[in-house]
Amino acid sequence: MSSGYHTSWKVPPEHREDPAYRAAGRRMDFAQAVYDRRSGLGWSTAELARRAGMAEEDIESIEESGIDPTLELIEQLACAFDSGARIDPGSTPEFRFEDRAA
Repeated sequence: MSSGYHTSWKVPPEHREDPAYRAAGRRMDFAQAVYDRRSGLGWSTAELARRAGMAEEDIESIEESGIDPTLELIEQLACAFDSGARIDPGSTPEFRFEDRAA
């Protein structure tokens, strides 16, 4: 089997520091966090959109990594989920929604 760049998905270190690469990673982590929380609650995209006061298309775009995670958007979704949000650039994934401590 070939061990070329695309077959092993190795990303050169200089690409990892590229701002566009890091931004794409944040969008993917955010998308996954929204999907995980929404599906964990058993909600459809329409239900999350209703609770967050957003259009269903916006939720779908977020879950497709199409929207940057702004502070306002994170707060809006955290309120809809009745959860906290954790951002930790030193971990993978960098972003997740969490239950609030009792």
